[in-house]
Amino acid sequence: MNRVFFIGAGPGDPDLLTLRGARLLEQATTVFTPDPLDQTFARLLRGKKIHSPFDYYFDELLALIDACRQKGPVAFLVPGDLTFYAPFQALVDTLGENAEVIPGVGIANAASARLKKTLDLPGVCNRAIIASPRTLGDDENAPDLADLAAPGVTLLIYMNNLPLEELVVQLRRGYGRSVPMALLHRLGLPGEEILLGDLDTIVDLTAGRDFFNLGPDNRRPALTLVIVGETLTASPGRDWWDFRREHIWRHRS
Repeated sequence: MNRVFFIGAGPGDPDLLTLRGARLLEQATTVFTPDPLDQTFARLLRGKKIHSPFDYYFDELLALIDACRQKGPVAFLVPGDLTFYAPFQALVDTLGENAEVIPGVGIANAASARLKKTLDLPGVCNRAIIASPRTLGDDENAPDLADLAAPGVTLLIYMNNLPLEELVVQLRRGYGRSVPMALLHRLGLPGEEILLGDLDTIVDLTAGRDFFNLGPDNRRPALTLVIVGETLTASPGRDWWDFRREHIWRHRS
């Protein structure tokens, strides 16, 4: 029986698909992928049967997968970070040995590369934390964003479901002051937009636009990543390099 490959598509730019992911996608006869990846990957999907996985209830989807596996390999082209917040874990578990997960370029990596900033910068930010307000504060002992936000922390906020004004208030409670903040909207997709400001200016920079699709009639994913932290505008300078050359990197006899 043919296998099912869950291929990480990262931010959705075909140029960032791994070589292994591209090879397995080429072999697949059926591909499950949602909008907009069916459009951005249209060239690689030509001639294949395409389904959106979110059009089916779980058992219906399993039955369709089994039918498609009779005809050839099946691929799921998975948006976002396959190993963070992906909704496909139950499918992977159910398929067991018939499923294989192929990692892709993570959105965190793509975002830091697009900004040309490292997220953990000695002397500036000493840790990077990935979180989502959707899954924080589920019980009375769980942390919230204000607990995670602190000087020296780079926060990567996925799937934000808070109005921007409320998000800024929570972040300010944790950081204690204004720090740099970036909104990366539709990263790697048509319509990409990046806003770089700080906790004092980011609300005004959006000019009232709803970057998180929080309107009552809009349930589509926001496709907006938030990064907060001093590393967004800091620069280590030349001394940083020379210190490490002398004390860490230099070969010693």
